[in-house]
Amino acid sequence: MFETLSDRLTSVFSSLKGKGRLSEEDIATTAREIRLALLEADVALPVVREFIAHIKERARGEEVSKALNPAQQVIKIVNEELIAVLGGETREIRFAKRPPTVIMLAGLQGSGKTTLAGKLAKWLVAERNTPLLVAADLQRPNAVTQLQVVGERAGTQVFAPQPGNGVGDPVEVARESIEHARRNNHNVVIIDTAGRLGVDDEMMQQAADIRDAVTPDEILFVVDAMIGQDAVNTAQAFLDGVGYDGVVLTKLDGDARGGAALSIRHITGRPIMFASTGEKLEDFDVFHPDRMASRILDMGDMLSLIEQAQRTFDEAEVERMAGSLTSEDDFTLEDFLEQMQMVRKLGPIGNLLGMMPGMGQMRDQISNVDDKDLDRITALIRSMTPEERRNPKIINGSRRLRIANGSGTQVSDVNGLVTRFFEAQKMLRKMKDGSFPGMPGMPGAGGGGGGRKKAAKPAAKKKNKGKQRSGNPMKAKEQEAAKAAERQRRREEGTDEQDSSGLPPGFGGGSGAQGSSQQLPPGFGGGKMPDLSGFKIPKK
Repeated sequence: MFETLSDRLTSVFSSLKGKGRLSEEDIATTAREIRLALLEADVALPVVREFIAHIKERARGEEVSKALNPAQQVIKIVNEELIAVLGGETREIRFAKRPPTVIMLAGLQGSGKTTLAGKLAKWLVAERNTPLLVAADLQRPNAVTQLQVVGERAGTQVFAPQPGNGVGDPVEVARESIEHARRNNHNVVIIDTAGRLGVDDEMMQQAADIRDAVTPDEILFVVDAMIGQDAVNTAQAFLDGVGYDGVVLTKLDGDARGGAALSIRHITGRPIMFASTGEKLEDFDVFHPDRMASRILDMGDMLSLIEQAQRTFDEAEVERMAGSLTSEDDFTLEDFLEQMQMVRKLGPIGNLLGMMPGMGQMRDQISNVDDKDLDRITALIRSMTPEERRNPKIINGSRRLRIANGSGTQVSDVNGLVTRFFEAQKMLRKMKDGSFPGMPGMPGAGGGGGGRKKAAKPAAKKKNKGKQRSGNPMKAKEQEAAKAAERQRRREEGTDEQDSSGLPPGFGGGSGAQGSSQQLPPGFGGGKMPDLSGFKIPKK
């Protein structure tokens, strides 16, 4: 949602880089560009004026003029002011001293209240609470049924004594739900109220009656972040008519300009407490102003990524994954498959990459990342035998053909996976023995002097590699013959090292398969490779 604003601000700050000092003209130009970026993002004009005034005042102060890097100091000021506009500190739910804690949801029809009730319930369950969903929206057709379906998906009980569809008293339902929660040991009650397509007196009166009947601990105003400036008007109308303690933004994954999020907090004075970022019940989290500001300025959100990983993985899984990377044993395709499945649990790969700093400049590439590629790799690995996963060097031409047929892919896909895997395996070995550039050695990767002993090998290879060919034709011929004999001996013993392509022994050289109909890569299939000319590769 904040992509356009993020791109504009990043462009503004890039023009400041490299300047030793900022002139008055630089400050004015920067302020003007930020103002245009905010207005284009549909931020309310009063918010923009105050935001720009604060930035100008601070940019002209001593904190910038005396700074070693004035440009970075301006970015810091914008970040801090953005955090202030978004609410400053994270606001969490205030639980009642005596359960149950009553949370009432209010908002227009179509803002996503019912789905959000299920998301909030699922989030509360993860926080070790026992919520109860209350179907107090008795006006909208099938609203009660929808809440029951959402509650079942969230694993939460639903209190729905009335059928809805215009039948029943929502105030009485809300009142009865409190006693029901006490009897059944629910420590949180979430009341889903009715909405309208627009603000009207009947809706406001019903919401106010429910509020007076149950005296909620938290009233949350649910607003669709995609409706633009009208979100601010609706928020103010609900604040005057019913009152609320916090705001929940829904549909933050949309393509709207996102100005409502930057305007509501400033105009209403109520904090944004939660954000809904997708259709799944898991696409919901506490709203952190500092992290949202960091995302807008393309500085990433590593804390949210870490928290997401902590919620997804248990400690045993993390230790096992780390152990496979630091153990003295070679990294296998089984380890690779397990870790890839763990990454998939975190959600779409594009979302994960979007939390990394600086990824805003690679948005087009991230948008092209397809999770189906991971599914294709999973199918390839699952089509292998356990022995092939543990020792990919044995995957010869006939095995590759079988794997391709079993996974519904082509031999070239198998070739690419095996090649990339050997390159990754080679890199991990270098990381473990400390020979990877800039890597001092991974802790726990072998004990004693093993690391120093392994590190000596590259030096020996470099020495042999640097040995020049003799100028004597007869002596040079003898050297070549000796090298060829040594290579043949290693090939027969099965100890030949991988070549620069990352393929296992026996996969390079020769042209046995090069001219056949299966279109294998050049040089693939010399030596001990079987003849595949009788096979036909299935086309995708």
